[in-house]
Amino acid sequence: MAFLDNLTPAAAVCMALALLCVVLLAVLLAIVLRGRRAASEALSAVEETLRRELQATEGALGQQSDQRREELLRAIGQLGENLSGTFSAMSRSQAEQVNALVRQSYDNAQAFDLRQQGMQRIADESLKRIEARMQGSEAALARALSQNETRMEALRVTLEEGARLMREENAQKLNEMRQTVDEKLSATLEKRLTASFSQVSERLEQVYRSLGEVHSLASGVGDLKRMLGNVKTRGVWGEIQLGALLEEALTDTQYQRNVAVSPGSSERVEFAVCLPGREEGGAPVYLPIDSKFPQEDYARLAEAAQNGDQQAVEAARKALMTAVRTEARRIGKYIAPPHTTDFAVMFLPLEGLYAEVMQHASAVEAIQREQRVLIAGPSTLLALLNSLQMGFRTLAIERRSAEVWKLLGAVKADFGSFATVLKKTQEKLQQATDSIDSAFVKTRAIEKRLRRVEVVEVAQDGQLTDGEEEP
Repeated sequence: MAFLDNLTPAAAVCMALALLCVVLLAVLLAIVLRGRRAASEALSAVEETLRRELQATEGALGQQSDQRREELLRAIGQLGENLSGTFSAMSRSQAEQVNALVRQSYDNAQAFDLRQQGMQRIADESLKRIEARMQGSEAALARALSQNETRMEALRVTLEEGARLMREENAQKLNEMRQTVDEKLSATLEKRLTASFSQVSERLEQVYRSLGEVHSLASGVGDLKRMLGNVKTRGVWGEIQLGALLEEALTDTQYQRNVAVSPGSSERVEFAVCLPGREEGGAPVYLPIDSKFPQEDYARLAEAAQNGDQQAVEAARKALMTAVRTEARRIGKYIAPPHTTDFAVMFLPLEGLYAEVMQHASAVEAIQREQRVLIAGPSTLLALLNSLQMGFRTLAIERRSAEVWKLLGAVKADFGSFATVLKKTQEKLQQATDSIDSAFVKTRAIEKRLRRVEVVEVAQDGQLTDGEEEP
């Protein structure tokens, strides 16, 4: 306060003006920073500050003269008016600036709305174009996929149909071949075996009938004895009976009459069965068969047995076996291997004579062992001939079986070629499957490329949109 008392009025005024300038600068700064409301608050603060300063100044200058107070008050009033005018001007300028900012903000908002609407419109148009292109690409891709699926389905159906037809045809051919072979084998074997068994059955029935007729033959022994009284008649009768049995059991090509069994020999056997040689189509091997009938010895034996003379019976039996051995030695000259078999057959035309001879088993075995002659009666010879006939037919079946084996070999070769063709067909089907797999792989590659094309188109549309918005 002492400092203020020492000041002159001009210095005090200058100080007050300096303080006012500082306050005004602070107010202006507050106005600029806070706006209109801040300016009002600053103005109030300035007024309050001025009031306090004035009060302080009044207090400091209270002791000065009234003239200085009045001048100072007038100066302060004038300064207040000036400040009020300045504040009013500043308020109007600030209001104008605020209004200008509001108008500019409104204009900027409208411009932003217009720009946003334009961008929205451009974006919608771009999206529509992209959707149209995507729809076109999807339609093209769908058509391409549909065509590929249709083609692959047609190819698959064609391949499956071809494979099915081929399998059916192959199965049918195999069945036909199998059926043909089975039918031929079954029919041939069944036919021939049936015929052979039927003939064997017939021959056995005939044998049984012949055995049944033995008793009736025994009743005619007397007549036969008288008829066979002549040696020549006996020989012709035995030969006729032997020929009848051969004709009944064998075919004409399976036996011969009066055969020279050994080349270069004049000895001829009455009958010889033609057996197949070791080689097919070669010379036959003969089985000599000769008819012998020691009628006198057999008649003495029958008469001695009828009279009950045991000594005469034994003597007649010995004489009969001696005659049989003699005839066996005569037949043995017809045995000439390899042109004949290693044995011959002596045919005894009467079953009773044959039964009597067979009672001497040791003698019969000795004849078979030493002379290699087999003794046979009518029924035994017929059974032997039937067995030979079965052998002939079995051999024919075996030869036919060889032909069947050849046929099966040809079928096997054809089946091997068929297996080769089937393997090639499998390879073709595998190649077709690989082609289909390759087509699927290429289809997926095309799909990936189309997806990339869609991405590139979308990116290009975005770049075009940005280029349109920049102007």
